[in-house]
Amino acid sequence: MTLVAGVDSSTQSCKVVIRDLDTGDVVRSGRATHPDGTEVHPDHWWTALLSAIDDAGGLDDVAAISVGGQQHGMVALDAEGQVVREALLWNDTRSAQAASDLIAEFGAQDLVARTGLVPVASFTSTKLRWLRDAEPDNAARVAAVALPHDWLTWRLMGYGPAASSPLGPVLDALTTDRSDASGTGYWNPATGEYERELLVAALGHDVIVPQVIAPDARAGTVGYAGPTQIVVGPGAGDNAGAGLGLGAGEGDVVVSLGTSGTVFAVTAEPVRDASGTIAGFADAAGQFLPLVATLNAARVLDSATRLLDVDFDGLAELALSAQPGASGVTLVPYFEGERTPNRPDATASLLGLTLSSTTRANIARAHVEGMLCGLADGVDAVRAHGLDAKRIVLVGGAAFNPAVGRAAAQVFGLPIDIPQPGEYVAMGATVQAAWSLTGQRPQWQVAMQTHIDPDPQPLVREQYQRATQQLYGH
Repeated sequence: MTLVAGVDSSTQSCKVVIRDLDTGDVVRSGRATHPDGTEVHPDHWWTALLSAIDDAGGLDDVAAISVGGQQHGMVALDAEGQVVREALLWNDTRSAQAASDLIAEFGAQDLVARTGLVPVASFTSTKLRWLRDAEPDNAARVAAVALPHDWLTWRLMGYGPAASSPLGPVLDALTTDRSDASGTGYWNPATGEYERELLVAALGHDVIVPQVIAPDARAGTVGYAGPTQIVVGPGAGDNAGAGLGLGAGEGDVVVSLGTSGTVFAVTAEPVRDASGTIAGFADAAGQFLPLVATLNAARVLDSATRLLDVDFDGLAELALSAQPGASGVTLVPYFEGERTPNRPDATASLLGLTLSSTTRANIARAHVEGMLCGLADGVDAVRAHGLDAKRIVLVGGAAFNPAVGRAAAQVFGLPIDIPQPGEYVAMGATVQAAWSLTGQRPQWQVAMQTHIDPDPQPLVREQYQRATQQLYGH
């Protein structure tokens, strides 16, 4: 039996999945936690990866591995391969002003044409500009910039600070893939080249950035504990990894309910949206991945369980006992600010409360619907750019809450398919590992657990749109 491994180094934890190359069956898996916070020293990710590998039974019998990781995180390295400062994660909003500054300097249209993106606080370029302005001494030390999956791939291959890595600080050995590079704000998904002018404008000087390798390429071999023949694949950003793991195809819109919420689809041509609603990312297989992201997703439900003093089953029971639209109660769920729409300083609002509508059931329902309505705006945005959406593939831990699935069929008005529980970013990384090992993309089947027919309830969206207009005027 030939085995391949995939890694998901997410915001909250590191997961390792090991699969049979021939069948795609999961043979074993492991995990380890990451520290909380919006800035984290990358050494924590490395320690968690090694622990998760051990928890999964090690790599001795594995032929190939690839790493999926949270997008955008700024890993700044000096000439000796040392981390200059803690990495700013995608959900760190302190670079919101830096995003505005870059837009003012270059213009949204020019930036979209060159990178597929309008800068927001999430993207790497804005974090580099923040570093330049807020910590100029640290910025001056930066010799290379990587993303979380790039840095972990580099460490897996045996590179890093001289004292702790067999191959030492060879910064030119950094690699990445097109999906993660497309989230930096200084790489062009249409040409496949870095936009050096934008990188310099962000950080203040030019630096080494990872080589972008092809979807079926080999970054190298595992070498952190000595030379091996274990192939290391190119890796991917988390959303592109999930797309690979789910086998997303034409007509599929993937809605992911994790720490953040995302809406994405695979397209043959790049999408350029100067409004900034859609990020024109590349995917991990040579096509494109228009994506809409919200900062607030599953944590909205976490908030509801705390407020109502119930577990997730209790939340579902309450929400399902209320009518669609929650008798007029609407949650605008910007608990952590928001990325789409770009409102980094926003807070959540609960509207429409009357003496009769203020019930635990309506408040529960409003949390579920509010989370989904923000993402439904993203589905509409992707459809407006020509995507013929045929179904919603609903993933993430919150997708298995029965109230979420039922409300999704009402909010989106499309068929809902919920895959079997699985670590789909790590599964996508195993697809990459197999592809790099054999030269052919595997065609493993993805099993669906639940299908829900569409049940359009326009009232829910209309109510949500009135609430956002009342709060923000548009």
